[in-house]
Amino acid sequence: MSDIHVRLVRLAHGKDLPLPSYQSEHAAGFDLVAAVPSANPVTIAPGARALVPTGLAIALPEGYEAQVRPRSGLAARHGLTILTS
Repeated sequence: MSDIHVRLVRLAHGKDLPLPSYQSEHAAGFDLVAAVPSANPVTIAPGARALVPTGLAIALPEGYEAQVRPRSGLAARHGLTILTS
């Protein structure tokens, strides 16, 4: 298997956030942090939709994709999902 190089840019609204990373030893993917100020959190009403910024822009090599998926605990407890997952 060869290395894959992903170009990543932190956008202005995500400049102080940590980069995506594994949060446990057996995690299947990286965790993202929402680029939302703690003083102005996003509240999503039942059945509503919201765009939540990541503060990142990425460029993947041709033939690859990145996916954003809901956290399993939040999805199970609150029905939270991602529109494209």
